[in-house]
Amino acid sequence: MRVFSGALATETNTFGPMPTGIASFHERAYFHAGEHPDAMQMHSGPLWAARTIGRKRGWTLIEGMVAAAVPNGLITRHAYETLRNELLDDLRRSLPVDIVLLGLHGAMVADGYDDCEGDLLERIREIVGVQTVIGATLDSHTHLSERMTQNADMLIWWKEYPHTDILERAIELVELCAEIREGRVRPRAAVADTGMIVQLHTTRSPARDFVARATELEGRPDVLSVSIVHGFAWGDTPDMGTKVVVYTDENLDRDGETGRKLARALASDLWDAREQFDVTLTGIEAALHIASVTPGTVVLADGADNAGGGASSDSTYLLRALFARGLRDACVGPLWDAGAVRLAFDAGAGARLPLRIGGKIGPLSGDPIDAVWTVRALKSDMVMTGLAGTPAKLGDCALIESAGVEVVLTSIRCQAFGLDLFTQLGCDPSTRRYVVLKSSQHFYAAYAPIASRVIYVTAPGVNAHDLSTLPYHKIARPKWPLDR
Repeated sequence: MRVFSGALATETNTFGPMPTGIASFHERAYFHAGEHPDAMQMHSGPLWAARTIGRKRGWTLIEGMVAAAVPNGLITRHAYETLRNELLDDLRRSLPVDIVLLGLHGAMVADGYDDCEGDLLERIREIVGVQTVIGATLDSHTHLSERMTQNADMLIWWKEYPHTDILERAIELVELCAEIREGRVRPRAAVADTGMIVQLHTTRSPARDFVARATELEGRPDVLSVSIVHGFAWGDTPDMGTKVVVYTDENLDRDGETGRKLARALASDLWDAREQFDVTLTGIEAALHIASVTPGTVVLADGADNAGGGASSDSTYLLRALFARGLRDACVGPLWDAGAVRLAFDAGAGARLPLRIGGKIGPLSGDPIDAVWTVRALKSDMVMTGLAGTPAKLGDCALIESAGVEVVLTSIRCQAFGLDLFTQLGCDPSTRRYVVLKSSQHFYAAYAPIASRVIYVTAPGVNAHDLSTLPYHKIARPKWPLDR
């Protein structure tokens, strides 16, 4: 069996203020063909699973380019076409192949390309023909298009949010694609659109119950895979929205009616539960008041400035409120400010210096904060533990402190994942009263165990919770909750 695997992935906030260029991919993860390291990257699960499974089965694995960028604004046409063509050229040099395994995101949008994944899959199908099996894993925050399902034999989405099941879904993909190639199953996709866009925090019900239901359905002999595609609200594309995908075995579901019924039923039940998915958000002042009267470590999530959704991660609203209230014993991070990091490194650990931090990218970043800071710790090329243990680069980092508030400054934009965002710099968040994180939900797996309470805070930012404030032009309407 000859198997080709590669990855091209990022999530695009089409309302984001900064373009995504090739440098953004080099900054996070960019490996030419055959250069993938001996550690799984966030979007290289299929490659990693193919290494493990293929070695045992005597497969010939050809590894193509792997490239991923931290979510940001629209990808430049040059960046997308350059990276896409590199991956396609890697594939052409590998022919013939029996299986193509891809790590994709699903919400990648470039200048001139509303559906990057559909474009890529279509071009791959043209290269390999109809006999080669094409499969991919995707982030659940996908804009699912008909073009994607038409050109792939099997698409599997991560079920968990936070995405803790990256490797499990990759193994599932590789096993199913092998079965397809060997003729043991014949996949047929059924897609149902819920007519809405919702956030599905799978750490709590009712989203948790829907994950369990999807998994239970996969135990049926005629069902190969069930995915709930959450969608990504901050992408203005025609395919944006929450959808359900059910793959059945055509050998047991010849007309596809079983798959269609299951997909429609699941989509209908998601619609009925729509009001229950909404995350309770608390304003900044109310959130800090609640935190101040709650014993133990309180985690406050600033999702509006989440780099994982394309925000700049340099807003100062919560940090300024901490100072205004005189709240001490707090840590905040990661705040992206490469210039301030450089100054802290120049001053050195232990130095006290006036420093202006944050508030640099645009109006939604707020005003910069001026204070006298003590440089508590410095670390070059810091890497945080990301989802499913994958590495998340932070670049050069500085831990600075003023008036009992510690801030982790980074030179590479990234959201909060692991506790080692702080612990590598000598700050233990489990011993702090207030932990403010630039993240919407991916922090939860690591930080919920140390928190007496988690508060989701509503604040100004690029990832606005009130979707009615976003200037959509391309999405299909009506769509709940925009059109109630």
